[in-house]
This record gives sequence, structure tokens and C-alpha cells, in this order.
Amino acid sequence: MTNNRFELAIIIVNYKTPKMVIDVLNSIKLDVANIDAQVLIVDNDSQDDSVTRINEWITSEDKKKKFRLIESSHNSGFSGGNNIGINAVDADYYLLLNSDTIVQSGALESLLETAKENNDAGLVGARLEWPDGQPQESCFHFHTPVSEFLKAASVGLFSRLLAPYIVARPVVDHVESYQWVSFACVLIRSQVIKDIGLLDDEFFMYFEDVEFSYRAQKAGWKVIYQPNAHVVHLRGGSSPLKSQAKLRKKLPRYFYESRTRYFYLVYGYWGLIFANIAWILGAAISGLREKLSKHYQSNTAQGQWRDTWINFTNPLKAYIHPKDYD
Repeated sequence: MTNNRFELAIIIVNYKTPKMVIDVLNSIKLDVANIDAQVLIVDNDSQDDSVTRINEWITSEDKKKKFRLIESSHNSGFSGGNNIGINAVDADYYLLLNSDTIVQSGALESLLETAKENNDAGLVGARLEWPDGQPQESCFHFHTPVSEFLKAASVGLFSRLLAPYIVARPVVDHVESYQWVSFACVLIRSQVIKDIGLLDDEFFMYFEDVEFSYRAQKAGWKVIYQPNAHVVHLRGGSSPLKSQAKLRKKLPRYFYESRTRYFYLVYGYWGLIFANIAWILGAAISGLREKLSKHYQSNTAQGQWRDTWINFTNPLKAYIHPKDYD
């Protein structure tokens, strides 16, 4: 860790996305110049030309020495990569920023001001949006066994009756508190990390943001959404999960490992059991609808009936096989 303390440290984890990283660096370059900030790019052992290309950009563009590249010796996932960055710099606030984002002018200042104006705000999330400005879901309720049923069943009547359990919340245009926000762009107060620790790096990818937010709220911190901080989220980064889910293809193993770990840590073993049973019930309803209707298609991914039980007998065990995580 450096001896200097910054007001803001921005952490960007790269895994084989050098062009996206350079695009996001260009988007924050001007705003960072006016802030007491350090930007750390953590390369998660990409083993491509990422390090060369990012270093070339830093050499060419970083006149004020605000950008630094850290090379990790192995791919430690989203949590592990961000933790490397957090441990490498001392700051009042840490901004975790996806490589597949473009930060609009003024967003960094808006996030910082919101945190300073709300002393109980441990985390501040941005408004994520598509390139055309349309909003993305970025504010959420915690995943629960009931939400697992609703997601798998995909039945409007159930969703209306159990609306408070739906994970994704409606997009609003005012500052609001939520249970968690997307970590594609999130500002974290350093005191939160001192209180509850770093991200759980046993989550390779997915659910680490939910679990961290859960711990922060248990410690008394609020999670706030600031819609004036506009960040384009391209959703084309290091993970293929969303595209695979849309096509109902087999999802990466790390998704199920993380899901199991989350439900066990937050709800205990019985909570994990109930979550799996609830998902099965919902998926059975969805499957029956698919058989009865030509126009309906369930959202169950290939192999999900089996893969939902990954790590069930040992929820805290992680199977780290890099070939599964590419």
C-alpha cells in the first residue's frame, strides 16, 4: 500500500478486455484530473495483450500520474481482483467500476457528493443505462427463497401478489435507499471496509455484491442510489452469463457455486434448501406452461435442474478450475 492517501480510488478489473478498459479510462480521464484520485487497473492474469495495451495508454495519456496497472499472477475473479486494488491504495472512498462501462461527465463528483451529504451511506450506486440513455435495472432487493420461486415460475399473478420479493426494483429518478445496487459502478466508503472487511473473494463472480451489501446493512450502513450519476453499462465484459442465460444455454459453474455460497451465508443451510425447493417448484410451473402453450418459453437454462445443487453438500467449498471460468 502506498503512503499517500487519496480522496477517491477507482478500481477497474480487467480480464481480456483491453479495448473496453481503455474506453472507460478515456471516459474518466478529464473528471479524474480534477479530483484527488488514483485509478488502479488490476489485470487478472489475462495472458493476452492487455498489459501491453493498457501500459501504452498510461504512458501516452497519464500526464498527472493518476493511473496505475497492477498485474495479478492469477485470475482471482471479480471479488479477488477488486480486493487486490483496494489493498494497494489508501483512500476515503473506493469506486468499483466494471471494464464494460462508460462514465458520463459529472458522475464521479455526483457519487462523491452524495456520500459526503449522507454520513450513513456506506455504498452509493449509479444510474446504469444503455448507450441510447435508456435505464438498466441497477437497484435491488435481496435474493430470497421466494424470489427464486418467482424468477423460475415467471408468472405475472405470482409476481403481483409477491411484488416486495421481486429482486429488481423499478427505476426511479430520485435518490433512494435499496438493499443492494449493482457493483458495475458502486462507491464504497472506506469505513465500511474497516467495519466488515473486503469483498468475499470465495465468490469468483456473481452474488458477491449482494452478500457484501447484506453485511454492510447488518453493520448499520445504508445503500443509496444516485440517479444523477449516469454510467453507460455495455454488458459485454468478462462473463458470458447474461448472453448464455438469454439463449437458455448452460450457465458457468461459478454462477451456481456463488449462488449456493450466498444462500448458505445469508440464510443458513435450511435457507439454501428452501431456495432450491422454491426454484424447483417455480421451474416446474414454468415447464408445465411451456408444454401447454406454443407461445410461452420457460427461462430455465440447460442443465439448471442439476446445476442448482452444485456444492449443496459443502456450500463453502469452491471448485476453482480456470478452464471453467473463461
